[in-house]
Amino acid sequence: MSRIGKKHITLPPGVTAAKDGRVLVITGPKGSLEHIIRPEIDIEIKGNALITRPIIESRSTPKFWGLTRALVAGMVEGVSHGFEKKLEIEGIGYRASMDGSNLTLALGFSHPVKVAAPPGITFRAEKNTITVSGIDKGLVGDTAANIRHLRPPEPYKGKGIRYLGEVIRRKAGKKAVTTAT
Repeated sequence: MSRIGKKHITLPPGVTAAKDGRVLVITGPKGSLEHIIRPEIDIEIKGNALITRPIIESRSTPKFWGLTRALVAGMVEGVSHGFEKKLEIEGIGYRASMDGSNLTLALGFSHPVKVAAPPGITFRAEKNTITVSGIDKGLVGDTAANIRHLRPPEPYKGKGIRYLGEVIRRKAGKKAVTTAT
């Protein structure tokens, strides 16, 4: 039995769920998301609650049961409140600016790096902080990870792009050693 899968998902006011065959559509004030349900799992809509339950008993069913429940709960949270990840830029000359809906980064390369916003994602750049926001939790996380991958923080000086609040373990550099003769 899946402890996570057994929990019901309560739909907040303004959020609706509809099921068409194996496709679940969650609609809310921020937008609409859809998810294809695995054949081992069934989702039942009862009033303002979603109930996940297994159909086929196999060794992997509890994993898919909990996974499906977590994904659907993330969809409900996304269409009602949305998700955002904040990135921090550190380094002399490193900066971010907006070019329409796209992001332009100066990261110490010989050219500026342009990041196009995927559909459903919005960027915001203030001083040394980049905010990635949207309704799809996975897409927000992937986009933030791709931006961080452009110039990951290095351990000697700490320069690069990091998540807000991320702690980078610093290494000691080379030290001058004097030898006694």
